[in-house]
Amino acid sequence: MSLPPSISNRLKIPAIVAPLFLVSGPELVIAACKSGVVGSFPAMNARTSDEFSIWMKKITGALGPDDAPYAVNFGLARMHGERLDTDMEICRSYKTPIIITSVGNPAPVVSEIQSWGGLVFHDVTTMYHAKKAADAGVDGLILVCNGAGGHAGPFSPFAMVEQVRSFYDGTIILAGAISTGRAVRAAEVLGADLAYLGTRFIATKEAMAEQPYKDMIVAEETQDIIYTNAISGVPANFMRSSLEEAGLDADNLPAPHGPFRPNLPDGVTAWKSIWSAGHGVGLIDDIPTTASLVARLAEEYEAAKKG
Repeated sequence: MSLPPSISNRLKIPAIVAPLFLVSGPELVIAACKSGVVGSFPAMNARTSDEFSIWMKKITGALGPDDAPYAVNFGLARMHGERLDTDMEICRSYKTPIIITSVGNPAPVVSEIQSWGGLVFHDVTTMYHAKKAADAGVDGLILVCNGAGGHAGPFSPFAMVEQVRSFYDGTIILAGAISTGRAVRAAEVLGADLAYLGTRFIATKEAMAEQPYKDMIVAEETQDIIYTNAISGVPANFMRSSLEEAGLDADNLPAPHGPFRPNLPDGVTAWKSIWSAGHGVGLIDDIPTTASLVARLAEEYEAAKKG
């Protein structure tokens, strides 16, 4: 539909490996891009701007013109002031092709990113935020629908994609329980330009996730995913086993103090001690290399296209 040739011409399948907090690092990004899908990582996975600069040098040095483009994620609610300004300037120096913005208003950074030729893709979970981001001039909307890992929205992709497409002609990226090549093709049929895969790539060799996290991804089923605002202060999906291992009653979680203000025991935190996954976890039963996973996804995608 509206996918720029600068991206589509370099992809094996129309997919982005989502930026995963504490999970995505240079090795996963490089492996994804070399395999033919967009690799991405949150800037805040690098503890400092100096470390972020090192990561950027490593990623850009490893990728060539025929590899898929990479993306950097800025969580706008958590990044501000000097850290945001410094990391944005580093991205400018490398002419980062895609910036993924999330949890905040993208309007203040859109023109700056587009000034160096970068594309801005923004996470949204509601129609209100989709329209607001579209009005801000972003190049793409990431529709984080029901069943996605992390901060997922409540809506079905069958409803959200077509409604967004009715007023938005930019790039649409669909997130939510996408773990197979057939699901990537289904996202296209719905009207999306790209599929967004997160949970599936936690369980890969190159991901920075701890081995017990990867093993839990393989072991859990869809019914083990709990959608709650108790852990991070806003609705998100987490694995039941992780909640229980942290000493919580998964069926009686403490109410948060407010948005982004959870009410948890000392030492228990989202993402670090409590692990997230989406509904697609029920389709994951191995921990392959990124290259072999993308090859498998491509085979499934092509088979689905042929019917």
